[in-house]
Amino acid sequence: MPVAGGFGGMVPDLGAITLSPEPMRTVLLFLALGGLLAVSLSLAAYLWWDMGEVEIGVHGLIALILGALLSLALGGGLMALVFYSHKRGYDDRQNRTDD
Repeated sequence: MPVAGGFGGMVPDLGAITLSPEPMRTVLLFLALGGLLAVSLSLAAYLWWDMGEVEIGVHGLIALILGALLSLALGGGLMALVFYSHKRGYDDRQNRTDD
């Protein structure tokens, strides 16, 4: 409930505000995952540059890029199928126990 304040109006009663732990969990999750991503990317970059004399030819780069793109496409396609299945209710019909 607002209480009378000194700025010519009503100010909120800060004692009545309660924060749920969900936003904090989400922030901590993103910080932890972001930290893991940063560490893994920095380690990968360090190891890549530390190899020094090793050269990857044109065919190797093409294979590396195509492998990464096809892996992303496969993951995206499978996720699209999961969302499509959920939207159409195919999973609900399989798990029904109204016999």
